[in-house]
Amino acid sequence: MIDARGRPLHDIRFSVTDRCNFRCVYCMPKEIFGRDYAFMPRDELLSFEEITRLARLAAAHGVEKIRLTGGEPLLRKGLPDLIAMLAELRTPAGEALDLAVTTNGSALAFLAQDLKDAGLKRVTVSLDSLDDATFRSMNDVNFPVKNILHGLDVAQKVGLGPIKVNMVVKKGHNDQDIVAMARHFTDTPVILRFIEYMDVGTTNGWQVGEVVPSADVIARINAELPLEEIEPNYTGETSQRWRYRDGGGEIGVISSVTQSFCHSCSRARISVDGKLYTCLFASSGHDLRALMRDGCSDDKLSAVMAQIWRDRTDRYSELRSLNTKRPTDGTQKIEMSYIGG
Repeated sequence: MIDARGRPLHDIRFSVTDRCNFRCVYCMPKEIFGRDYAFMPRDELLSFEEITRLARLAAAHGVEKIRLTGGEPLLRKGLPDLIAMLAELRTPAGEALDLAVTTNGSALAFLAQDLKDAGLKRVTVSLDSLDDATFRSMNDVNFPVKNILHGLDVAQKVGLGPIKVNMVVKKGHNDQDIVAMARHFTDTPVILRFIEYMDVGTTNGWQVGEVVPSADVIARINAELPLEEIEPNYTGETSQRWRYRDGGGEIGVISSVTQSFCHSCSRARISVDGKLYTCLFASSGHDLRALMRDGCSDDKLSAVMAQIWRDRTDRYSELRSLNTKRPTDGTQKIEMSYIGG
């Protein structure tokens, strides 16, 4: 499937829960997502069978990669069962789908083996600092960094790799730890990626002045650990890849704010309650859950999904540059905890 700007659909992210045990300041700030916040009732969430059905139809359209997100996906009860169901799916060429999970890592040490046994291929772990005080401050629930590092070790041992670690860089909060993070993961199999602080949703108080441009990140690391740029793994990959000149591995930068990649974006997102979003910064989605629960046939559901993608014209990041505020059209954007990263 090709959209209105010539972009193919390559991968889909399914949010499996809107709940998270962290209150990261750039995603689910505690002042909004407090003790009284009303999360979705379980019957509103897509069932494992519904997720698998949508993934199967997407695979028939050429999707090769499925990523499970949240909220925190490891909080979804029975997640290995869903992994096992998705692991049975095949592309038209008969290949297994590339299955991955993005997690905060808090429960990874306990579930890594079960996830691997179910058919999960790899994990991406969010880790915003190695400094314990900074990390506790950013997750805002006083969770220690040593537990995340232990989860990474366990995931590596059971074979959930290559493991990627995502660091959201927010000026004045954790940007002092950029080089320390790079040094820690040099000469390891882990691929470290630095993500510009983005204006996802409307609750995180995003200010352009808190963005650390990826070019600055690369410059800081290159000054101490020389780098060279390398080619992307595939067309539409969001991460710009760099490797250490001494052979110590690779890092990546994701630059949605300063270096838009809308022109090659090839991913869609399906929210926890079954709405299909064609942009991370969308304000509304297309309700696939309602179609399924109204008895829609596979043929019709497949046709609807295809038409949504073919009509896609999204280019939010191209309309918002580092020197401008976010586009203002009076709408509220969907929160990251609802749609996944």
